[in-house]
Amino acid sequence: MTGTPHARIGFVSTRLAGTDGVSLEVGKWTEVLRELGHECFYFAGECDWPAERSYVVPEAHFAHPDIRRLTHELFDDYRRAPDTSRLVSELKEHLKSHIYDFVRTFDLDLLIVENALSLPMNIPLGLALTEFIAETEFTTIAHHHDFSWERSRFTVSAAQDYLRAAFPPTLHSIRHVVISSFAGEQLAIRVGVRSTVIPNVMDFEQEPPPPDEYASTLRADLGLGDGFFLLQPTRVVPRKRIELSIELARRLGNCTLVITHSAGDEGLTYQRYLEEYASLLNVRVLFLHERFNHYRRILPDSRKVYALADAYQQADLVTYPSREEGFGNAFLEAVYYRRPIVVSAYQIFKTDIQPKGFDVIVFETVITDEVVERVRQLLHNPDRVAQMVERNYQIARRHYSYSILRRRLSLLLESCLSGEGEW
Repeated sequence: MTGTPHARIGFVSTRLAGTDGVSLEVGKWTEVLRELGHECFYFAGECDWPAERSYVVPEAHFAHPDIRRLTHELFDDYRRAPDTSRLVSELKEHLKSHIYDFVRTFDLDLLIVENALSLPMNIPLGLALTEFIAETEFTTIAHHHDFSWERSRFTVSAAQDYLRAAFPPTLHSIRHVVISSFAGEQLAIRVGVRSTVIPNVMDFEQEPPPPDEYASTLRADLGLGDGFFLLQPTRVVPRKRIELSIELARRLGNCTLVITHSAGDEGLTYQRYLEEYASLLNVRVLFLHERFNHYRRILPDSRKVYALADAYQQADLVTYPSREEGFGNAFLEAVYYRRPIVVSAYQIFKTDIQPKGFDVIVFETVITDEVVERVRQLLHNPDRVAQMVERNYQIARRHYSYSILRRRLSLLLESCLSGEGEW
């Protein structure tokens, strides 16, 4: 990155907290950007980063009551009420004034917008960012993890004008970054803009530390018993197809399925369905989002909160039956912690990940007898598991390590901050 000045960079998202994929990737980008000599600051509706570097605006969160109301009103009908338009406008102006203040307060040189200009979880925030960038021509990297056209819940919409304007916008001072080649192709076809592909990564140059005394209590603490520990390290939303993991656990027998994330922004209906389904099949499923985070801590009642790393390292098998994913953070995490994986052949896996040669158990749409038998044989063959996970680790080290992120971010920032290149 020769000749590129050190920059003060502001990350913007609806939420920069917890274990969701966007928040975790921001942590990785921050680590690499700091290594490159840049300073990072954070704007969100909820934020885990140090207060002295954070700017929190409650209305930026997708879970704010006004934003929830708007999301319901905008994506349940093809017509919107005048009051809805007025509220969008008021919140947009409110958020835009705070974005101006965020940039001034931290004297920023560059914004990196995380998913807030691609997935319409907060329409006013996307519009506010778009207007701010249009008014200032502020240098911006729009880091897109998911798009509205990838989610069926956004199909019925009274917000088409908003989506065309800001999800994503096509302003010349915005450089678009996607996390897969397929997403880049779709962005070009649908919106007509070019993008840079920067895949999700893990620090494969640094081996994960071995399980320690803190993690040694996990199985007993969570009451997992002596059976197989199947790990579902995803949010509880329908596109994750967790019912297939429950089916696999039933057919294997003597298993406990642990789900480490919450239902998030899509309500509890799906979780209730899974609970009833697991009960009907007599499968033990534990919803334990309160017991896992990206860092360890002790709750006021003395219970341990474990890191996601602890869950991976204690698991016998990772289940990843998603119908669709922006990329697949959980896949890389399972590879990093050397766990065997059962994965569905979702689009990005087929186009970007599978061709690298990963050794995993793949299925298309249903759990077949063949899949069950392959998993059963694997769980009883530790030598085969060791061979499989080592191969996967070395493949990921070549294609999804921090060195890849470092190189691509260096080139991207050099282009952004020097004003060179095509936007």
